[in-house]
Amino acid sequence: MFKNKITNKLSLYFTISLTIFALVIGSVFILLFRSYSINLNKSNLKIKAVNIAETIPNFLEKSGGGVRGFGMYLNVINEIEEEDIWIIDSELNLIVGQNRSHHNDKNFVYADIPDNASSIVSEVFLGDIVFSEDFSSLLTEPSLTIGVPIVNSVDNIIGVVLLHSPIYGVNQTIIKGIGILIISILLALVVAFGLAYVLSKYFTKPLVIMNKTALQLVDGDYQAKNEIIQDDEIGQLANTLDTLAVRLEKANQESEKLEIMRREFIANISHELKTPVTVMRGSLEALVDEVVSDPILVKEYYKQMLNESKFLERLIKDLLELSKLQSLDFKIIKKEISICDVIDDVIRSVSPLAKNKNILINVEKDDNCLFYGDYGRIRQMLLIVVENAIKFSYHNSEVEVFLENSELFIKDKGVGIKEEDLPYIFERFQKSRSEENKIGTGLGLAISKNIAERHDIVLTVTSTFKEGTLFKFDLKPNKTS
Repeated sequence: MFKNKITNKLSLYFTISLTIFALVIGSVFILLFRSYSINLNKSNLKIKAVNIAETIPNFLEKSGGGVRGFGMYLNVINEIEEEDIWIIDSELNLIVGQNRSHHNDKNFVYADIPDNASSIVSEVFLGDIVFSEDFSSLLTEPSLTIGVPIVNSVDNIIGVVLLHSPIYGVNQTIIKGIGILIISILLALVVAFGLAYVLSKYFTKPLVIMNKTALQLVDGDYQAKNEIIQDDEIGQLANTLDTLAVRLEKANQESEKLEIMRREFIANISHELKTPVTVMRGSLEALVDEVVSDPILVKEYYKQMLNESKFLERLIKDLLELSKLQSLDFKIIKKEISICDVIDDVIRSVSPLAKNKNILINVEKDDNCLFYGDYGRIRQMLLIVVENAIKFSYHNSEVEVFLENSELFIKDKGVGIKEEDLPYIFERFQKSRSEENKIGTGLGLAISKNIAERHDIVLTVTSTFKEGTLFKFDLKPNKTS
C-alpha cells in the first residue's frame, strides 16, 4: 500500500474532488428539481382553478341562481378532482366541497380562515391570482393553495375559487429523487475511485521507471535508460534523465581516462626524475669513493651532473608552467597585440640555434597582424614550435614561417613524425627518443597546446616521416572572442 503513495494520493484527491463536485451538483439538482416540481404543480393548479372560475359565471347565468345554489355541482367536481375546492362568494361566505384531509363533510365560515390566510383572499378579490401555503394549518396537512377571482360577464368579481392541493406527494417525489441521486452518486464514486486508481497507476508508471533508472545511475550503471516516449512534462523529465545518463557515462569515461593519464603521468614523471637522479647519485658516489680520480674524468663527471641538474630544473619549470596554464584561476592578460611583432621576436631568439645547424629561416607575413592575446604567452607558444622545428631539421636545411589571412604556418624539412605518434604529440611526456631530443622534457608541445586553447586558437599538425612537419595556427576564431 505504501509503495504507491502517489497513486493513493492521486486517487484520494480525485475522489475528494469528485465528491465535492457531486455534492454541489446534487444540491443544485435538489433545489432545481424541487422548484421545478412546485412550479409544475402550481401550473397545473392554475389551469384547473382558472377553468373552474370561468365555468361558474356561465353556470350562474343559466341557472339564474347565486353561488350558494350549486353546492351539488362543487361536490361532483370534488369527486372528480384530487384537490379540495372552496368557493367564497362576494358576501365572504365560504362554500366547501369535500375536505379530503378529514374524509368528511364540513362547512366553514369565513371566520374560520386563519388571519395570515385571509389576506390572500383579500388580494384575490382585488383581481390577483395568488399562491399560498398558509391554509396548511386549517387543512391539517401541508398544502399548496391557489386563489383565482370569479369574474362575471361585466368584469365584476363575484367570488373567489380556492383550490387546495396537498404537497405531500411533491415532497415524496423530491425525497425519492434525492434517494435515487444519492445512490447514483455513491455508485459513481465507487466506479470513479476504481477508475482513478487505475489511471493513477498508469500515470505514475513512468515515475516508477524513472526512479528505477535513477537508482541504477546511483549504482554506477550509466547504460540505464528510461525508454519513455511521452509528449508532456513527464516525457521531458524522462528525456532529461536519459541525457543525464549519457553525460554521466561520458563523465565516467573521462574520469577513467584522467585516472589513466594520472597514473601515466606519475609513471612518466617518476621515470623522468629517476634517470637524472640516478646519474647524479652514481657520479657523486664514484667521486666520494674516489673510484674516479683522473682530473679529466672528474671534470667530465661534474659536467654530467651539471647537465642533469639543468635538465631537472627545466623539467620542474615546465611542469609548473603547464600546471599554471591548466589552472582555471590562472589568468592570461589579453590585449591587442601585433602577431607580426611576436614572430619577429621569436625569430631573433632562435637565430643562434638555427645558425649552429646552418638552417635558413624564411619569414613571410601579410598585413593581418592584429591579434587579441597575451604577448608573453603567444611568444612562448611560437618559440616552442619554432625551436622544435629547428631541433628536428636536418643541417643545412630551412624552416618556413608565413602568416596569411590570419593563419600562421611553421614548416620544417626534418625527420618528421611517425603516423602512429601524431595523435599523441600534445600529451605530456610524449617525446621523441632520438638524438635530437635527448634533453627534451616532453612537455613543450603540451604547453603550446594549452596556450593555444586559452586563446581560442586552433592548433593542428601534419607530418610525413623523414620529410618534415607542418604546424598550423588558425587565429580566426580569436577575432570574435
